[in-house]
Amino acid sequence: MLDQIIHSKSEPGHIWPSESLTRVPYWIFQDRDTYVAEQKLIFQGPSWNYLCLSVELKNTGDFITTFVGDTSVIVARDSDGELYAFENRCAHRGALIALEQRGNTKDFSCVYHAWTYDRQGNLRGVAFKDGIKGKGGMPASFCMEEHNPRKLRLAEAFGIVFGSFSNDVPPLEEHLGEEIYSRIGRVMNGRTPVVLGRFTQALPNNWKLYMENVKDSYHASILHLFFTTFELNRLSQTGGIIVDPSGGHHISFSAIEPDAAKDNEYAEQDIRSDSEFKLADPSLLQSFKEFPDNVTLQILSVFPTFVLQQIQNAIAVRQVVPRGTGRTDLHWTLLGFAEDTPEQRLVRLKQANLVGPAGYISMEDGCVGGFVQRGIAGASGEQAVIEMGGADTDSSESRVTEASVRGFWKAYRARMGM
Repeated sequence: MLDQIIHSKSEPGHIWPSESLTRVPYWIFQDRDTYVAEQKLIFQGPSWNYLCLSVELKNTGDFITTFVGDTSVIVARDSDGELYAFENRCAHRGALIALEQRGNTKDFSCVYHAWTYDRQGNLRGVAFKDGIKGKGGMPASFCMEEHNPRKLRLAEAFGIVFGSFSNDVPPLEEHLGEEIYSRIGRVMNGRTPVVLGRFTQALPNNWKLYMENVKDSYHASILHLFFTTFELNRLSQTGGIIVDPSGGHHISFSAIEPDAAKDNEYAEQDIRSDSEFKLADPSLLQSFKEFPDNVTLQILSVFPTFVLQQIQNAIAVRQVVPRGTGRTDLHWTLLGFAEDTPEQRLVRLKQANLVGPAGYISMEDGCVGGFVQRGIAGASGEQAVIEMGGADTDSSESRVTEASVRGFWKAYRARMGM
């Protein structure tokens, strides 16, 4: 596989354009060999991938099926109280072991030939292993212990469960760094998460285009008219971006300044920033103070595909699942907390309308990646220009920058050996 990738990079049009992070070739979103290599080098390489929330697996026998890249994975809680994760692929002929998204079970049995596995991913039974009446069956040399599905390392940060196929990835807290780790803790804040709802959104674009979008603080108040119309997010507001040294993790944050005079920067740019639309129910945006700081928007990403979002009191985790070079699934899990009052729970449910496939804010993100995927269809030899705010990946008090997008490509190229 690696030989094939090295070969493909040597082909015309498949060479990264320069050492600079300000140019991104469009073939990176289109090339099938690159997609295959990403699964091995990034998702199954030294990365911590978001799997689920520990609160989703409270009881012995609870399990969930999730993804690492496009690889299906089972996470289950066993009778010792611990979580275990293993590949959702029967060691016999490769069929899915678990077909449901979630449930509770004593063990797992492949529907194809009834090979069974315990909740730690160990092969425990092979139907007709010894044949019938001394005929047929597996050879005497067959050893079940040698045929377990691949298992993952697990680690948690504030009830958020990450997994890795790699033994080389550093401990999760070290991998995230103090700044990212503490900002996850700021949102979860020692509380007990409650799942308020889930969406799965089909995106018509490569997974990296969505991750670029998440990290792109420059676009947010330009693309999303709701943000500027109701002054939830303007580039002129107090805020900034934080990019970790690897480039792969980031935080974008801002604070509403209700007493600040309305700025003219957007009008001077002659770009759309206000609309005639009004809210039929203005209580949608009536928030409660949840954090000791004044940050009203925080978007946090962990390389490669995890997002933790706070928009007002709308808290959500997003899991980005590649489905091919031009398809991506985006799983949203909306969160409240067991400690919420009924009034706070109602605010969160109302503000859930801001996000998701039809969210007043996030709906544009569901289509703009498709605009890019379609726009570059005949331009694999061309490249994107990512120079807003300079050429580096430094943290900044300004959000008029693409530093965190460049950071993503810094981490990506390091993992891919480009």
